[in-house]
Amino acid sequence: MIDVYLFSGFLGSGKTSLLLHTIEQLKEQGKKPAVLMNEFGALPFDSNTVEGEGGVPLKELLDGCICCTGSEKTEAQLQGLLEENDDIDVILIETTGAAHPVEALDAIYSPLFADRLNIKGIVTVADSKRWLERDKLSPQIRALFMEQIRHAHLLLANKVDLLTEEEMATVTFELSNFNDSAAIVQTTGAKVAFSFIEKALDSPKKMSDQQIISGKGLPLSSKLLTFSESVNKEEFENWVRSLPETVYRMKGYVPLSGSKNPFLFQYAYGMVNWLPEYVRMEPRLVIIGEGIETINYKGVNPFLEEK
Repeated sequence: MIDVYLFSGFLGSGKTSLLLHTIEQLKEQGKKPAVLMNEFGALPFDSNTVEGEGGVPLKELLDGCICCTGSEKTEAQLQGLLEENDDIDVILIETTGAAHPVEALDAIYSPLFADRLNIKGIVTVADSKRWLERDKLSPQIRALFMEQIRHAHLLLANKVDLLTEEEMATVTFELSNFNDSAAIVQTTGAKVAFSFIEKALDSPKKMSDQQIISGKGLPLSSKLLTFSESVNKEEFENWVRSLPETVYRMKGYVPLSGSKNPFLFQYAYGMVNWLPEYVRMEPRLVIIGEGIETINYKGVNPFLEEK
């Protein structure tokens, strides 16, 4: 399993700085990182910076989005990284500053390689100065800025060197109230020890470091299921609709009775979608949501097996 870290944050928050610091630390540890970057425009400004690190496999999405609308391109780039490099230890994914973090995370949960990747979580870099001045943003931009912070598993309150002690305390307090499930660390230049990131995302308990506000574990999790036989389409959809509302997303390749190849199946917000596949894909299904580990999938549907 290859660990995957997703770096999120608004435009100019310091994501690329975090990425470069992390790459340097991983290389010092003798690990081989690979990078998938999403550029907001058509020119690879940040990607060129990463290429300067040397020896780091890099894939990029230009003028696109690592989200549900660009998931096919994301899958292709990740597949390329895996096929072209058989010694990768860690994959670091930097999203564009305009990406919704949950959509970005969703695009990575592909049934093509779900059994090879271990999604560690979302590290969001929050511009502390911008947080204090968030009311100056337009409503739409402010909503995105807040969503990126709301869904973080680890928050970096960055650029604290630009704040007074009183402002630093205000930012930390407000961020901890806004997202009480994420650990929070104050940073300058987005510098943080990678060992700290690992520990913050691995431990469901509050860490002892004074800069940490809370850490209650990840709100989203996934489960990979496989099929032992073909299924009836109507029965399968009835089973899907019987699942708890906390199952937010499902996607994979479902073998249907009477069909030669499995169908591409997608589910979100109560809607199901089927698309035919013209090559035989391995039948498997990825489920994403909250509390999904408590569901007895095989008991409800005996043709599914947890992997």
